Amino acid sequence: MKDDAEAGERTTGEQSPAGQTQGGPHSGARADRIFRLCARGAGILILLVLAAVTLFLIIKAFPAFIGDGEQRTRAIDSLSGGRASGFWQYVGPLVFGTVLIAGLALLMAFPVAVGIALFISHYAPAKLSTALSYVVDLLAAIPSVVYGLWGALVLVPGITGFWGWVANHLGWIPLFAGPVAAPARSVATVALVLAVMILPIITSVTRDIFLQAPRLQQEAALALGATKWEMIRLAVLPFGRSGIISASMLGLGRALGETMAVLMILSPGFSYALRLLRPSTSQTIAANIASQFPEADSIGVSLLVATGLVLFVITFLVNYLARRITSKAGE
Repeated sequence: MKDDAEAGERTTGEQSPAGQTQGGPHSGARADRIFRLCARGAGILILLVLAAVTLFLIIKAFPAFIGDGEQRTRAIDSLSGGRASGFWQYVGPLVFGTVLIAGLALLMAFPVAVGIALFISHYAPAKLSTALSYVVDLLAAIPSVVYGLWGALVLVPGITGFWGWVANHLGWIPLFAGPVAAPARSVATVALVLAVMILPIITSVTRDIFLQAPRLQQEAALALGATKWEMIRLAVLPFGRSGIISASMLGLGRALGETMAVLMILSPGFSYALRLLRPSTSQTIAANIASQFPEADSIGVSLLVATGLVLFVITFLVNYLARRITSKAGE
């Protein structure tokens, strides 16, 4: 009987003094090595995809810089409607419009998103907080074309009167000077639509960051006599600073590259004007590519790809600066 018991114990694995079976550490090390290789491969794959996209844009945009000068000038003149003759003269207003619209969208969405995230994480009752979290996550998953349809069919007709009121009362400020676009296919309207679009993204990420704030620090602040807002200001916001910045840059990245919503709402222009309520003042790079691509010839396609390369560089710089800012905020 004793021999049978020893044989059975050997078949299931002999126990080490620490309570581990023989072969366990070896299998764990093997699994750790496989996981490390998979993680490294995924990281390398991301870099390869980024390099492939960059190489594709450079190759496709190359004829726009080294091709026949006269042919390139005619293509730029055609794409810009006779308002530009050089590449940088053509892409400059597009960069200005892209940054202006995305910046306005972020400016409108950021404080509202942080307020909603704080309400969900620290003020709303549990059932309401859960319901609002589901709604925010659902809104973040809605395609941009749906927001574009809502903006074109509902917001544009409904907000024209409000923009007229703003121009009448605040027209002394150059940003809100008239005449107001009717219908309101202006920079202000499309920035508002993009703000609604990126609001759930910023809110969702910020909410998760606030929920991870150390509970002990919050309770300690309240125990020392701090009010709820003081506790949030001293314990929650400093903890989530880097996450808030990352969330805002994520929303800004989507606003910079948005195409359909801008194309469906904005009356395009080609200037550096800071007149948010006027029609035909600005255009974004992504919307310009979508509108011009079907009718462009080979050199025109290269020019459009070159503007896409500029947008790619802008997005990369935004993410790089966000990374630097979050690194300093986390120190």
